[in-house]
Amino acid sequence: MTATEPSTERAVIAKRVDSGHPDTAEIRDLARAAGYEVVGEITQTRTEDPAYHFGEGKAETLAHRVVETDATAIVCDNQLGPYQTFNIGNKLPEGVRIVDRFRLILEIFGQRAQTRKAQLQVELAELRYELPRAEAKASLAKRDERPGFMGLGEYDESRERDIKARIARIRDELEQIEQTEEHRREQRRESGFDLVAMAGYTNAGKSTLLRRLAADLDVDENEDLHRDLETTAESEDRLFTTLGTTTRKADMDRRDVLVTDTVGFISDLPHWLVESFKSTLDAVYRADLVLLVVDVGESVEAIREKLVTSHDTLYERNEAPIVTVLNKIDTVDEAELERKRDALSALAPNPVAVSARTGENVDSLRERIHAELPEFQDERLVLPMTDDTMSVVSWIHDNANVETVDYGDQVVIEFEARPAVVEQARSKASELVEAGASA
Repeated sequence: MTATEPSTERAVIAKRVDSGHPDTAEIRDLARAAGYEVVGEITQTRTEDPAYHFGEGKAETLAHRVVETDATAIVCDNQLGPYQTFNIGNKLPEGVRIVDRFRLILEIFGQRAQTRKAQLQVELAELRYELPRAEAKASLAKRDERPGFMGLGEYDESRERDIKARIARIRDELEQIEQTEEHRREQRRESGFDLVAMAGYTNAGKSTLLRRLAADLDVDENEDLHRDLETTAESEDRLFTTLGTTTRKADMDRRDVLVTDTVGFISDLPHWLVESFKSTLDAVYRADLVLLVVDVGESVEAIREKLVTSHDTLYERNEAPIVTVLNKIDTVDEAELERKRDALSALAPNPVAVSARTGENVDSLRERIHAELPEFQDERLVLPMTDDTMSVVSWIHDNANVETVDYGDQVVIEFEARPAVVEQARSKASELVEAGASA
């Protein structure tokens, strides 16, 4: 499976809500992100119709709008059942596709998937989307003995079985990939790196913030340890520019920090879709610190809803501290910023307000990162003078902040470092002592 090219189809947007005003801003952005040209819109406020999702009259209006605009697809900001899709399709010109919200998201994910891991996660999500439809076809065919009943397609009794088998194989391969990545994370920690992950909704500015935090692109590290280190991190104003993870070394004075930008959240994702991308979120769950980035230019209600959903996702398995970053402060004035700080204080206590675009307050964010990460530990080691002693001293210089080194009959070195690095330094010192005793 390879990343697919964006669509160039003309689409009419459709959305139904039970009450209130249907907001189509996000589904329009999603459609454009998938490559559709939005040429029309139909909305409705009413309870769901079991046959058409919309009322039958609105479904006919939708069909007329498709003809008027010469559209080739309907993009529906709702989840449509198999029968609803069939019934609406019967009112449309031949060849017009119906794409519901989750199929649209899967199209976008398919276009963005560049790595093997991302491609597997997209395929897993697609199969989970298809499985209940295959099960519905199987149930109807067995009950009514009519393959293709209700226009659901020819029933293949082996299809449901094949989907389940493929899902199992993908899970196994993703588990192997995750084991490799976890090993890589542990190697990074052992090398003295703190791991910081950025999470948040799409278009919150995570990729732009990563570029602000990153050091020079020439990172002199073992390539095997940092296969996901990228020389660039996209910062376009579009959804889902980050599907996999991008890791870069942060520009910090006293610490070696790797910051990972992860896939953006999006509202109203079903559990099966979030679950399909669980291995991408492992970069968040296993970090030392999580930066939860939100767009402070949005309404308080929108930010609050996103914070609640993000916390539900992150706190499920995450044990690291979470710092909320109010990004895009260049889009609001000071009074509005303070009003939103107060309104969100219960969900985002002591947030850091920055502008990734202009760089304002990014230094304050670096200071907060340093303060939230595990404290450095002071250590003093006395090393015997052997043939291997200088290589250990050099290793400590590379992985810790060395304060003093005294050379004499023995080498006395004082430094501060992450607890994991201190443990490794002690182990190396013990090996030197043992080697000297046996010599």
